[in-house]
Amino acid sequence: MVAQPFTVDLNKPLVFQVGHLGESYQEWVHQPIVSKEGPRFFASEFWEFLTLTHWWAIPTIWLPVVCWAISLSFQKGHTLPQLALLVVGGLIIWTLMEYTLHRFLFHIDTKSYWGNTAHYLLHGCHHKHPMDGLRLVFPPAATAILCFPFWNMVKLISTPSTTPALFGGGLLGYVIYDCTHYYLHHGQPSKAVPKQLKRYHLNHHFRIQDKGFGITSSLWDRVFGTLPPSKPYERISQSKG
Repeated sequence: MVAQPFTVDLNKPLVFQVGHLGESYQEWVHQPIVSKEGPRFFASEFWEFLTLTHWWAIPTIWLPVVCWAISLSFQKGHTLPQLALLVVGGLIIWTLMEYTLHRFLFHIDTKSYWGNTAHYLLHGCHHKHPMDGLRLVFPPAATAILCFPFWNMVKLISTPSTTPALFGGGLLGYVIYDCTHYYLHHGQPSKAVPKQLKRYHLNHHFRIQDKGFGITSSLWDRVFGTLPPSKPYERISQSKG
């Protein structure tokens, strides 16, 4: 007797369903459903609430932390020009992290139950429902946890007095990334540069999903040869799960 393939019920919480897709998960998750209404993740109201984040929460919560971190390096004797260079350095570090995480972690191939489940929570949900406005930015609780390893990583390449400003620059890069990401999906740019950036990112979603891993810029895609061909994206809408 041949086992029937698992079918996801989009009318029920998705997170604990997607793992059952097994090897067909990758194909399913990269067939986007274009709708501003996102799916339900969990039956629990508490866990569901933790997955929903308004874009404005990101600058509201994290910009004060950026300023605090930079001020620590200022208090340790660094001048304003030095602080500016450190912040720029942190921004560059972030852009490389943005590319690396997106390419090698967010787009990892999974087929096990828990692998699929974790991937869906991390990034798969965004590719399945790319216009879900409340799941476009990273939940602050998760960001707070990830700040600790990022701080420790910066400490390895800097001094005690420069670590806070470099960290602040990296965190500023994250804020710019998340706000830019939201705008690329829901904004209507009129200027050439943001219009090109929107086209570049939507191509990643709707046309060539294994290229174009940068969000705030295409710098590292150019460096590492993952820049997609420049063509208008083709909107794809799927009505079935």
